[in-house]
Amino acid sequence: MMATELLTEARAGDGEAFRRLTEPYRRELQVHCYRMLGSVQDAEDALQDTLLDAWRGLDGFEGRSSIRTWLYRVATNRCLNALRTARRRPARAWSNPDVDPPEPTRWGEVAWLEPYPDALLEGALAAVPGPEARYEQTEAISLAFTTAVQLLPARQRAVLILRDVLGYRADEVADMLDSTTESVHSALKRARAGLERRLPDGREPAPGPDTAAERALVDGFVRAYASGDVDALVALFAEDVRISMPPVPHEYEGREAAAGFFAAVMGDDWSLTLVPVRANGQPAFAGYDGSASGGPRPGTGITVLTIAGDRISALVKFDGALLPRFGLPESLPG
Repeated sequence: MMATELLTEARAGDGEAFRRLTEPYRRELQVHCYRMLGSVQDAEDALQDTLLDAWRGLDGFEGRSSIRTWLYRVATNRCLNALRTARRRPARAWSNPDVDPPEPTRWGEVAWLEPYPDALLEGALAAVPGPEARYEQTEAISLAFTTAVQLLPARQRAVLILRDVLGYRADEVADMLDSTTESVHSALKRARAGLERRLPDGREPAPGPDTAAERALVDGFVRAYASGDVDALVALFAEDVRISMPPVPHEYEGREAAAGFFAAVMGDDWSLTLVPVRANGQPAFAGYDGSASGGPRPGTGITVLTIAGDRISALVKFDGALLPRFGLPESLPG
């Protein structure tokens, strides 16, 4: 059935026609909401609200743009509303009483950041962006990019994602945001400057997924991290490596700071079982405590690696409560 026929039937109240009309865009819209909000849970909520708004507002769709562009308009404004009214997840204090961590290099600002399972990316990045896009779709889902855009003011964030990631023209973005092209140009200029200050500059590209180079580095990480070999782990790090663990705000930058942190947390009984996953297009691992004897082995979280050249340039450790999002149990049998 043609999209115009589906639209006509959906406007007449046919819920199945609306589902078929919007289904091709669900995954990419959820990725858009994730880029805007930085949280998988918040993105899922925003997507549901977007579809509800679209269902209720179908009569307002005038056909001056494609249904896809109109849905991006609805989703972007739903995210902006959420950013104005919702309370973001606060930072959480260090909670391991057995470990006294060293003073962090700095305090993280994006406590609500969550990893995006690669399973949810299937088909979501297939749409060809407009000719004015400046970022590859995979680059624009990376943890580094997602973190950096969270620090932009909400409207600048929306403009940058719509223009430089999705490739919409300035006049299209102005229409989406009920703004002017001059305002869009101004916001984009400020957003680009802000992003350049926050994204690492001059990094070597990462090896491709599942290439021999990536496997070699990842295998070395698994051996060192699972066994608690601090020296072997630090040897895999870039000189300016960044270690973070949202929602705990502690961040450590540089090999020396990273070595001090891992020496503090990796005790004599450190042992992990690591299950490979992927998040944000990057290698990642679900961790389970291997030191427990007899009982269940609780999950310790999701660790996502950023690779530059032949070194790990960033390691982000997320909470164990996120394991089910990757289709994994919260604990393994003993």
